[in-house]
Amino acid sequence: MEQVLVVDDDDTVSDVVRRYLERAGYGVVLADDGPTALAAFRDHRPDLVVLDLMLPGIDGLEVCRRMRAVASDLPVVMLTALGTEADRVLGLELGADDYVTKPFSPRELVLRVQSVLRRVGPGPTASPALLVDGALTVDTGSRVATVEGRPLALTVREFDLLAFLMRNPGRAFRRADLLDAVWGWTVGDHSTVTVHVRRLREKIEDDPARPLRIATVWGVGYRYEPGNADA
Repeated sequence: MEQVLVVDDDDTVSDVVRRYLERAGYGVVLADDGPTALAAFRDHRPDLVVLDLMLPGIDGLEVCRRMRAVASDLPVVMLTALGTEADRVLGLELGADDYVTKPFSPRELVLRVQSVLRRVGPGPTASPALLVDGALTVDTGSRVATVEGRPLALTVREFDLLAFLMRNPGRAFRRADLLDAVWGWTVGDHSTVTVHVRRLREKIEDDPARPLRIATVWGVGYRYEPGNADA
């Protein structure tokens, strides 16, 4: 049984989220502040964390940062009552795979959790298991990406985005297209894609300010250019 760590200082929210997740077949561990969340993470090593940003003791952003330092591929879905784009971007910059803004539908949260965990788990695919572009290799079966044999610390969504772009070289995608294909969102904040592209460039480009692999198509979105990094 996959286990979800739910971190929120509102007992009512935690109880509702727990009941919906358990009904969907997940084991649930609860924490109501930052230090307790970090202790629960160490003790239980959950498959996914639902993390509120506004926490006593240690805030959610710092909790996420510390968890990511130990497990870079740990899936994180952030809960936030902060609705501004800057707050959402900050959470995504720290590696959140998804976010839900309060007030939220518990059913929607469960669907987001299922979507993230489904992408982490193994599954049949008609696409090539091994994607190679010069020194960059992405193994979609084992979900391991390397550059010159050095493993890359990618989040769930970063890995999925990179694999999708590499499977479709030379094709320009709008941010809305990428939200649909990678996140499964037909409606969403396009800054989610922008932040993940920026984070990917920092990890796979020799010079993220002058990217060669993930090119910006002005007025459209992004395009993957194979072979450019070795030119």
